[in-house]
Amino acid sequence: MAKKVRVRFAPSPTGPLHIGGVRTALFNYLFAKKHDGVFVLRVEDTDQTRYVEGAEDYIKESLEWLNIPYDEGPGKEGGFGPYRQSERKHLYKQYADRLIAEGKAYYAFDTPEELAAQRSQYEAEKKTFIYNWHNRLKLTNSLSLSEAETRERLDRGDHYTIRFKSPENEMLHLKDLIRGDIQIDTNTLDDKVLFKSDGMPTYHLANIVDDHLMEITHVIRGEEWLPSLALHQQLYDAFGWEAPQFAHLSLILKPNGKGKLSKRDGEAGGFPVFPLEWNAPDGGTASGYREDGYLSEAVLNMLAFLGWNPGTEQELFDLEGLIQSFSLEKVNKAGAKFDPEKAKWFQQQYFQQQENASLATQFESLLKSKGIETSLPVSEIVSLVKERATFVSDLWDQASFFFEAPTAFDEKASKKAFKEDTPAILTNVLGIMENVAEFNAATLSTEVKGWITSQEMGFGKVMMPLRLSLVGEMKGPDVFDIAAILGKDETLSRIQKAIETIS
Repeated sequence: MAKKVRVRFAPSPTGPLHIGGVRTALFNYLFAKKHDGVFVLRVEDTDQTRYVEGAEDYIKESLEWLNIPYDEGPGKEGGFGPYRQSERKHLYKQYADRLIAEGKAYYAFDTPEELAAQRSQYEAEKKTFIYNWHNRLKLTNSLSLSEAETRERLDRGDHYTIRFKSPENEMLHLKDLIRGDIQIDTNTLDDKVLFKSDGMPTYHLANIVDDHLMEITHVIRGEEWLPSLALHQQLYDAFGWEAPQFAHLSLILKPNGKGKLSKRDGEAGGFPVFPLEWNAPDGGTASGYREDGYLSEAVLNMLAFLGWNPGTEQELFDLEGLIQSFSLEKVNKAGAKFDPEKAKWFQQQYFQQQENASLATQFESLLKSKGIETSLPVSEIVSLVKERATFVSDLWDQASFFFEAPTAFDEKASKKAFKEDTPAILTNVLGIMENVAEFNAATLSTEVKGWITSQEMGFGKVMMPLRLSLVGEMKGPDVFDIAAILGKDETLSRIQKAIETIS
């Protein structure tokens, strides 16, 4: 019987979650759901020196906002906890000891000073220092010392690390679900540190032990972990455990394609690289997609296309659609270039799908923040200007004239629209509008356009100054829709003011 798919997202709480990390979480989530599996959140906080207050809550809130919640993790027990590595410290020593007992690892007592001296010596000879099969018997460790000397040092409380004994003259055959077959000569690998005398494991040991104990079947992670794959596979082999299947996701690149996307790129380009705004304990802040007005569905859809493609022309997918279409076979090996304009495109597509009533509620909050109370039909206004907007803030740019009468008229447009006979024309329009039976867009359009036709006048001669009178510039929806929403009194008042200004 096939094992139940279990994947994990294992971030370190050292600051805000980069969108590269969010994409890793998303791909894990999509893979789990596609295969009716379990998505686990494990917080890798063994390095307490880099721990940042609030970072774990930020990670959880980000996943929640994006609607990719974890099935198991801190606060959601699933029988494989605890889910914070700092609460699992007691587990790791026994596994390090087991490797020592089986001759697959050894105690190393070299001091930082001794290792620094070795490095300097190698550098002087234009070589790179690697601690492994070729020199370990010349260094200070339990392979070069007698059993009695080793025991004496341990009893004395000397500082030590436990290093993995990487095999000599072997060819490792590794498999990656995205990159295919990989071969590595073990002679090029160093004897990585697995455990330190302060009782803390290194990332490598804790990671393998946790993945094994949590029954993780697939490890989907960023390509920065690719160099660790050889060690991780060797550790599984050393313990006699079945290794999960590995898939390493390519990097998210800067917009110019040169190098990894960073916080600095976002600051320079005026776009976020974090899901939510981050307020660091030291007072620093970084912008987030949520606070910049992006819809979570748009961000999710955009992230899915960074390194994955369904192989069709379709670009818009809701979460269910992504789950159905997702497969690791369609994840690219090459780095994915981040395009801030494409992010806005996704946002615009999803923004247009929003209900007018929902957008109106958000727009009303924006109006309130500007001190504007209104009795105008905000939902109707939204429906008229929405197609030119990408964010709620754009609704103000497109519709501010509904709430604030123009105090001046666009200079360039005025030169074109306001002629000598314009006051007389607008006075006629004023009279027509004052006397219409019903002050609605259809009636106003019929009456004013009928009069223009009867005068054998060009439409622009009337419609341009009329729009300027109501809006102050040449923008906005149909001019009669604007008049109908403003209402009779406000419309006539604005036209009268224009006549006086021109005259």
